Amino acid sequence: MRSFLSALILTGLVACGPAQNDPGPGGVTVGEAKALDEAAEMLDERNLPPESIENPETLPAATD
Repeated sequence: MRSFLSALILTGLVACGPAQNDPGPGGVTVGEAKALDEAAEMLDERNLPPESIENPETLPAATD
């Protein structure tokens, strides 16, 4: 009986998180914000480290 109550409480706590269509940061939904974060992480992983470029003078200047 004790384990059943523990499982019931844990199930209730898991359901307390935000839903995918709840409002999130920046006017997007939680699901959209998660997808944008994952896309940004993928793009960051694709960037080459500076030491892997043989001649950095041939690259276009950054416009930051």
